Amino acid sequence: MRIVVIHIITLLELGGAQQNTLYTVKHLDRDRFTPFLICGKGGVLDPEAEVLTDVPVFFVSPLVREIRPNKDISALRQIRSHIRRILKFRDLQTPVIVHTHSSKAGILGRWAAYLERVPIIVHTFHGFGFHVGQRPWVRRFFQTLERITGRITHRFIMVSRANMEVARGLGIAYRDQMVLIRSGISIGEYQHVPESRGEIRKTLGITPHQKVVLNVSCLKPQKAPEDFVEVAARVAPQESDAVFLLVGDGILRPKVESAALRHGLGDRFRLLGWRRDVPQLLKAADVLVLTSRWEGLPRVLPQAMAAGIPAVATAVDGSPEAIEDGINGFLVQPGDVEGMAERILRLLGDPLLRDRMGREGQKRVGEFDIDLMVRQQEELYEELVKEWARSKGGG
Repeated sequence: MRIVVIHIITLLELGGAQQNTLYTVKHLDRDRFTPFLICGKGGVLDPEAEVLTDVPVFFVSPLVREIRPNKDISALRQIRSHIRRILKFRDLQTPVIVHTHSSKAGILGRWAAYLERVPIIVHTFHGFGFHVGQRPWVRRFFQTLERITGRITHRFIMVSRANMEVARGLGIAYRDQMVLIRSGISIGEYQHVPESRGEIRKTLGITPHQKVVLNVSCLKPQKAPEDFVEVAARVAPQESDAVFLLVGDGILRPKVESAALRHGLGDRFRLLGWRRDVPQLLKAADVLVLTSRWEGLPRVLPQAMAAGIPAVATAVDGSPEAIEDGINGFLVQPGDVEGMAERILRLLGDPLLRDRMGREGQKRVGEFDIDLMVRQQEELYEELVKEWARSKGGG
């Protein structure tokens, strides 16, 4: 008897939650699980979902990130319809789990599952939809939504202990509702890049003696990409061989470009847009930088650890659970561009320190293995089904 698992996510953007969801539905043990995927339409990763041969995928066009009451109601109806369709054609004795991801799909998907009487509802917090950058009333509204929806949720998967404490403190989830499962990466992909460092740098137009400071982020307020420009403006005059690569795109691109121009960084600051060759870029880099204002647990930090690259990151949410200050990188407070620049300069000037921190990162990266993540989810699904069966049988 295979367990039906319906994954629901807002948009298949080029991000950790989306990539991990796709990896999960691809790699769940088909002898034990039958996966389905419901998502919005228009994400960068849509083509990867469309070619899944043994995972039925249902696109819901009204499912968008922004709050749009008319679209949200339509999305809820369509998600319910797809769940109902799946329930109709399954064996009546087959247990069903709905597993939601991301804020919008997390709310709409869980209520759709509840209204369709799905027996087991799971949600992963890859981060929260509320954050310090919002107006207080907006933040309270989203927190209230999460508290109410938490009452119909059987289990929460948290990617960091910091997020567990926040959820518990706000009354979103009880301690026994939560389980820690790290957001995974393919460790070998970052440790065994076939191209040489020199070859990769040559394709990027970077000489062997230049030092590469890399930031991989979506250009949105959460990631504070303008802070990376400010950091570059402080490092560049003191490290004449340093170049700064910003990988990603988003609504703040014009502001980032304007700031780089204002500081006269020229071709030493390069916006590369979305890239699928992050393992190669990390191999070409000397230091990874992350300027986020809030996070769940950013996958780029374990990626840097696997690649043997030290990171300078903001000490937000789950980041300190990947980077231990002074051991495999440095941590600073959000917005501390001076402190970040100082630590980057220290690393660029000390190759032995970079090597030592890089090796420490590789020693610690095992808990972020993506296949371990899938196995832990499988174990959770089976545990929840056993609980459901006991309750159904009266003991």
